[in-house]
Amino acid sequence: MMTLVSTISYIDRNALAQLIPSIRAETGLSAEQYGYVVSAFSVAYMVGNPVWGAVLDALGLRRGMALAVTLWTAASAGHGLAGGFASFLVLRFLLGFGEGATFPGALRAVWQTLPPELRGRGIALAYSGGSFGAILTPLLIIPVALQVGWRGAFWFTGLLGLAWIWSWRRISRRPELAAPTGRTRVAPAIDWRDRRLWGALAAYSMGSVPLGFILYHGALYLVDRFGVTQADLAWLMWIPPLGWEAGYFFWGWMCDRLGLRAVGRILAVAAVLSLPLGWAPALSHLPLLMLQLFGAMFVTGGFIIPSLQHAVRIARPGSTSLVAGLGAGSFSFLIALLAPWFGRQFDHRNYGPAFLVASLFPLAGFVMFAMTNSIKGADRSAAGPATRTAG
Repeated sequence: MMTLVSTISYIDRNALAQLIPSIRAETGLSAEQYGYVVSAFSVAYMVGNPVWGAVLDALGLRRGMALAVTLWTAASAGHGLAGGFASFLVLRFLLGFGEGATFPGALRAVWQTLPPELRGRGIALAYSGGSFGAILTPLLIIPVALQVGWRGAFWFTGLLGLAWIWSWRRISRRPELAAPTGRTRVAPAIDWRDRRLWGALAAYSMGSVPLGFILYHGALYLVDRFGVTQADLAWLMWIPPLGWEAGYFFWGWMCDRLGLRAVGRILAVAAVLSLPLGWAPALSHLPLLMLQLFGAMFVTGGFIIPSLQHAVRIARPGSTSLVAGLGAGSFSFLIALLAPWFGRQFDHRNYGPAFLVASLFPLAGFVMFAMTNSIKGADRSAAGPATRTAG
């Protein structure tokens, strides 16, 4: 169910990115205005992740997830009534806040139901719904929009959310999913002075910038640079998220195999592999560009999974959902800052600087991780708790 809800969440959030050529043609939104709409989602998502993380830790998964999905389903379906910049701004804010529960819920489910030696793959499975949803969105939403219009496509996303809520009420009756953690206050115990935690969050958020850049601006780039149509996007925009999906399972397997003993080295490799995205505008052959975008999203999992596991292991007990919320929220904060700037570059056809900046953020994230965690120290702190738990 956590995989399924993260799938639906990415269909809901990614539908706008896939339909934006048609929406811009009808509403007259500029790429920069679209960037601010993305920022509204990202700001709300940034706030919603730690808020829902704390709420889920306090209320339990069953009630917390039902409440969150109900909110964001109403907001997603409401896009079908949007008439312009202001209405999209408000609806994206509500959608972003509700979807802030997605990955805190997923991480809590993993920690409540799986032993330590399976949690890397558990995170990959629960989080992979996001990449799977991004794969499905163009294949599912664009054909629906071609039949019933882009407004009808958003109403269709509301039906998906209602189906999940109905199923969740019946499947989530396991006692450990319904029960709160037992704390008397909502705020979990986090040592905000721990530099290692901030380093892990930097690796997560900065390493994920190429992911947000491709998801939100990839369709615009293909339309503007290669002249593809709205219908063509259905057969192209599933390819980059397929790399993201494959990457989750590859990097999850690597983390389980190594026991996070090599967390610093994993992040270093991922940082280097992120750099070729900066040369993507030099590619004039569409298949090569799609392969490049596939690879860039594949590498993203090499930041998300090890940094999450590292952060959870150094945080205090009972703060699992909040840690997930802080990670996704910090990523969303960066996208909120960068999306209008990316949109402005696209309005002026300055694609080179946009791609270059997106490719350099993962390297900056690794540097910040290395500055706050000595590589050997990080490896010991990541491996130590797993060993004690197994013992």
